[in-house]
Amino acid sequence: MSRQNFHLYANLLKSFCHPTRLEILELLKNRGELCVCHIYEELELEQSNVSQHLKVLKDQGILISRKEGLMVYYKVKYREIYDILDKTKMILQQQLQESLSQLE
Repeated sequence: MSRQNFHLYANLLKSFCHPTRLEILELLKNRGELCVCHIYEELELEQSNVSQHLKVLKDQGILISRKEGLMVYYKVKYREIYDILDKTKMILQQQLQESLSQLE
């Protein structure tokens, strides 16, 4: 892989590196497509904060949006994103189990 490709790879992974973005992705996983208004209400965060995180995810090509009147709806572009997140959760669970077994 070229150095430029490693930068692209790193940028994609960096876009996941915020708890709010992970919460947004988890919410969309369970609900499919949601309006911005439902996302920020569900997460109990300011609309401007959520919009900034949605922009990061959209700019990286993780989310796509569509406008319906004044409402903007978002959904995950590639369902494979959830494979990455699920594998990450599995690794975290394994690490937690290893840590707990070391305490015994």
